[in-house]
Amino acid sequence: MSRSEPDTVRAILLEELARPVPAEVAALAAAAAARHTPAARAVLFYGSCRRDGWQPGTLVDLYLLVESYEAAHAGLAARWANRLLPPNVYHLELTHAGGLLQAKYAVVTLAQLERLVGPATWNPYFWARLAQPVSLAWAESPAIAARVAAILERAVHTAFAEAVRLAGGDGRSEALWTGLLRASYATELRPERPERARAIVRQEAEHYRRLTRALRGTAPLPRSARAVRLAWTGRRLQGRLLAVLRLVKAAFTFAGGPDYIVWKIERHAGTPVRLAGWQRRHPLLAAPWLLLRLRRHGLVR
Repeated sequence: MSRSEPDTVRAILLEELARPVPAEVAALAAAAAARHTPAARAVLFYGSCRRDGWQPGTLVDLYLLVESYEAAHAGLAARWANRLLPPNVYHLELTHAGGLLQAKYAVVTLAQLERLVGPATWNPYFWARLAQPVSLAWAESPAIAARVAAILERAVHTAFAEAVRLAGGDGRSEALWTGLLRASYATELRPERPERARAIVRQEAEHYRRLTRALRGTAPLPRSARAVRLAWTGRRLQGRLLAVLRLVKAAFTFAGGPDYIVWKIERHAGTPVRLAGWQRRHPLLAAPWLLLRLRRHGLVR
């Protein structure tokens, strides 16, 4: 599309999806898909590593989109956990070009994700994440790639509608998307400070300006300021409960789950944490202790 022609949301997203990924990320995406053959359909690359660029030692964030949980998981418990409280999150280590690569990848079906990014889904966990710039690290076919683009477009529309309601009349691109990210971070167990949302939006300022221009004619049904505040208060309560449940679930689905949480504490707090043997053997019993440590170091609010 020529830049003299008006942008569309789909065209903007297709540009982002087509952005080449580093060879290390492509290798991790291929390995994640291979783990869940024949269910794997696509892998998305998102998060801080995508924004800031891959560096040795970074933990890459991926979404693995699958056709069904029955085909993706051998165990019944993993299937039901993924269906009832998506996504399941897994750790992946890979030796590539003489170095160690690491990723955490979230598994969700294409059909479930289509619902979760829509306006009927109250919690912003999926639609706020996937409204941010994302690259397509791998897709099984052009048809799957087109389906992924449609899912991301749906997420953007859902997120923009909520951003407009939150902004209360401030139609500036930075204000809209910064307000949405701040509100969505507040629904999770996130260490992000308020200024982090603004920094993220400014880093991708042109992307968000183009999206805002393309979405100008899609204003949502208005809600009172009180209704918007009440809705986001409810989202914060619900979101933090879901975040705790996901953290406990990750202790089982994420290989070395307790060690991963300890890594987060050490990375953000700069202080070493030691796990006892029983805490590694019994992650559910260790979860309350780990949550207290996360809260003490400001990683849970």
